[in-house]
Amino acid sequence: MSIEDVQNHPDNRNIPINKVGIKDIRHPIVISDKDNRQQSTVGNFTMSVNLAHHVKGTHMSRFIGLLNEGGPTTISINSFTEFLKKMTLLLEAESGFVTVDFEYFINKSAPVSGVQSLMNYQVSMSGMWSADSSGLRVKVTIPVTSLCPCSKKISEYGAHNQRSHIIVDFVPSEGLYIEDIIKMVEAQASSELYALLKRPDEKYITEYAYDNPKFVEDAVRDIANELNNNDHVLSYILEAENFESIHNHSAYAMIENNKQNN
Repeated sequence: MSIEDVQNHPDNRNIPINKVGIKDIRHPIVISDKDNRQQSTVGNFTMSVNLAHHVKGTHMSRFIGLLNEGGPTTISINSFTEFLKKMTLLLEAESGFVTVDFEYFINKSAPVSGVQSLMNYQVSMSGMWSADSSGLRVKVTIPVTSLCPCSKKISEYGAHNQRSHIIVDFVPSEGLYIEDIIKMVEAQASSELYALLKRPDEKYITEYAYDNPKFVEDAVRDIANELNNNDHVLSYILEAENFESIHNHSAYAMIENNKQNN
């Protein structure tokens, strides 16, 4: 007995659809790092393609089939465009779009004790592919510590500090890795963060931040300088938010630079 495929019926409304697909599907993924080591995590996918004006529906099951093909989906900056191309051709579409959000982990050693722990970072990759063009953006949220220069200057002892989020939304070229951006940002903060610290580490980090105070303006300018000098970053939107410890608001700054137009 044959089963009718309704989605393959022609559509006479003559209205194309820009994007149609699946959203908010979680699936195991494997991320390759700079040293070719692989880590397993979970990705939250949004996958879609365009739909021509005369086609009634897309092949929704093919999105799921692609994710389940051969086990966990392998994701990296350098392979993401191929994944987009494969999906678009599988769906018999002209253009395809994918966004995947996931946690990325780096094994870090505390500065004094050397005790190791995994630090997590939120990452998002989004891209499009067509026969004529393709594009990829990566967004990484890096938590750091910031210490207020003004508070240090006017206080007889101590200075207020805060947890800060640095968000780098960038267009990469080949050869750039997630940890490159993370390490670049952490090096420009008052101090980086660690998941596990011993008392000697806490002392070191407290004093290190005190010796390295930065306003939110200082942080974005120092990080932007590094991004401007990195040939693997083609354009970026850089945001810094300090979750103030003595105010009921955040301090915020943003710098945007499309280096391809410079």
